[in-house]
Amino acid sequence: MNFNLNEAIEVLERTPTTLESLLVGLSDTWLQCNEGEGTWNALQVVDHLIECEKSNWIPRLKTILKDGNNKEFPPFDRDAHISNPSQTTVKQKMDEFKSLRTKNIGIVRKLLKDDAQFELTGEHPAFGNVKLRELLSTWVVHDFTHISQIVRVFAERYREDVGPWEAYLGVLKS
Repeated sequence: MNFNLNEAIEVLERTPTTLESLLVGLSDTWLQCNEGEGTWNALQVVDHLIECEKSNWIPRLKTILKDGNNKEFPPFDRDAHISNPSQTTVKQKMDEFKSLRTKNIGIVRKLLKDDAQFELTGEHPAFGNVKLRELLSTWVVHDFTHISQIVRVFAERYREDVGPWEAYLGVLKS
């Protein structure tokens, strides 16, 4: 196993700055492009990440850490940002994401003091028992997934424009 809390936090701390550098100041044509019907643009991805900071990672972490047998995760709507879209600017979104992430990392540092905690479990509605270590690892890989999603969507926008170089551009490989 490769999980290490300090290394996980290294990534979690950098995601907001990474996305801010990538997105703030871009034209709407970049921010609004997607992969077609039913897919997310960069702004929707950030809204999703904000919703996860509010309703996913920390509530589930606290559920795992609580005493007692009833450790079912609270409900989480992965598409809440679609049904209730934010009307804020990309800068405002990034400021909110950075603030929430900083607060949540502080909670993680405060609550996790013992390596034995990483083996504690909670009840995921689809997967059954999951370990705290798995939840925290998923949080990191979830960030990577959405960063790569944004980059892939941006690259796709120029697929036809790169001409024959498409053969050398791995991000455009389907």
